[in-house]
Amino acid sequence: MKLLFISSILMTIFVFNNPQQYKQMTYDTTGSIIRYNPALDTIIDSSARAEIIAEGFEWSEGPLWVESERMLLFSDVPANTIYKWTAENGSEVYLKPSGDTGDNPNRRKEPGSNGLLLDDFGNLVLCQHGNRQLARMNAPLRQPQVAFQTLADTYNGKRLSSPNDAVYNKEGVLFFTDPPYGLPTQRDDDPEKEIAFNGVYKVKQGGEIILLTDKISKPNGIAFFPGEQKLLIGNSDPSAADWYILDLADTVVTPKLFYSATNERDGLPGLPDGLKIASNGIVYASGPGGVWIFDSTSNVLGKIALDEAASNVALSSDEKTLYITNTGKVLRVRLK
Repeated sequence: MKLLFISSILMTIFVFNNPQQYKQMTYDTTGSIIRYNPALDTIIDSSARAEIIAEGFEWSEGPLWVESERMLLFSDVPANTIYKWTAENGSEVYLKPSGDTGDNPNRRKEPGSNGLLLDDFGNLVLCQHGNRQLARMNAPLRQPQVAFQTLADTYNGKRLSSPNDAVYNKEGVLFFTDPPYGLPTQRDDDPEKEIAFNGVYKVKQGGEIILLTDKISKPNGIAFFPGEQKLLIGNSDPSAADWYILDLADTVVTPKLFYSATNERDGLPGLPDGLKIASNGIVYASGPGGVWIFDSTSNVLGKIALDEAASNVALSSDEKTLYITNTGKVLRVRLK
């Protein structure tokens, strides 16, 4: 892939289509890199910019790079739609409806799917706001259909609020967060809310749902550190804009503060939301002002500063590309 800079805000890339042809694509760019620690230089170039590869959405979320299909899937939560993006064709509708398959999704502000992931068999798994469940799509990735198998929808006989983000471990155990953002008012006092708290859960392979903690006020993004003993949780609460660690080796799983941005968010768009952790332990976390980059010991190495709220991120399979859902846009940033 050949990269040519044509101005401070435009870049032209040549995307390989077949052995005889290249397709020229031009993308606007946005944002800037803020460097706090020299270690950032081994991760991203200080002159890097985020390419705007797709735009025109209401609230983009849940990006997932699917290597086998060379496509990025992402949710537009208010639009109840999953889109796919490819270098050849740009963005196009992939699945609609994605999160609320009922008759009246419009009574919810965010009825659609949110977090997206693949299970061990390459099936698409969705956090469905409107249906208030985690579900597996019962269709091949190349032939998406509105057909779902429920993986988790209740805890102790009460309906989940709106599963937001999820991750599998290598043993096939599913971990997820359940804040209230898919409910009609998006508040903890919503009349439809059946569980008093906002929980972090795991779903054992047999289907049993276990509460890990109810001590994080608005649990959102979730990812494993290497070794899969510790989970990192983003808390999208303006009064506690923090990231927490859950150590699964503890007899009682208790949130431990990883980093607090509560006093660093004034005037900045966004809150701790979705996140991903690379195989080397580097954390890419959407937060106030853009995407925060941490090392595994919570040192802030730098930020990808953005003018609009970032909701989530995804890494390519080789971890050389970071995709960012950025309010109504989807961005791509080259990593080293």
